[in-house]
Amino acid sequence: MRHFITGLQFLTRLRLIEEKEWSARNFSGSVKFFPLVGAALGILFALYTYLILEYLPTLGIHISEVIYATTMIFLWVFFTGALHCDGFMDTMDGIFSGRDREKMLVIMKDSRVGANGIVGFVLLVLFKWSLFFEIAQTNQIVTTVFLMPVIARFMMVIGITTFPYARREGLGRYFAEYVTKKTLWIAFIFTIFLVLPFGIKAYFSLVITGLFTIFFCRYVTRLLGGLTGDVYGAITELSEVIVLLAFLK
Repeated sequence: MRHFITGLQFLTRLRLIEEKEWSARNFSGSVKFFPLVGAALGILFALYTYLILEYLPTLGIHISEVIYATTMIFLWVFFTGALHCDGFMDTMDGIFSGRDREKMLVIMKDSRVGANGIVGFVLLVLFKWSLFFEIAQTNQIVTTVFLMPVIARFMMVIGITTFPYARREGLGRYFAEYVTKKTLWIAFIFTIFLVLPFGIKAYFSLVITGLFTIFFCRYVTRLLGGLTGDVYGAITELSEVIVLLAFLK
């Protein structure tokens, strides 16, 4: 339970209790619970979606898909504290800089955001907004917004447990230091348990997002010699987009 609380507190703004003792073992121990952290976010997104798009219309209150998509973007940023967005921007700055490995890592560690990061983030927000808008017009939107953070957090587990860490130090190393293949399998079981009730399209989204994640991680590993905490954030954000795309039709 403590490790789940650590993951929940680090990856979201949700607080059940205040965790004050941070250590590499606590961080590593929390990794297997990342899909459950995603489920906590997914429940919030699904409840909000049901309220806006299904319950309020029965009361004669109709909220447009434009307003829904815009507020979902706000909730996405608010509940995650923009943690993964920051990692995504740093990753875009680094891997598209055209520099050598060491310079890429220096760029990614810089607190300032460059042009690649800004452009990438704007495109990410626009893409997610468009997908929320389109899927809101289908009967699968509640399922989609629940599974989106679940599957994406499992993809982060794949990155942490399967690929080397690129730096000698860094916050992301705390997650990777003590993880094993057992961590991956436990997270996989949690994910399957959460995806299982939702049918073929849910399985398809899990598989296609997994394939994308492996491809992306291999690409970044060739550039950087491994992954970083920023890359973990980028994996999460890009995986959420892939899940949304999988449910588009």
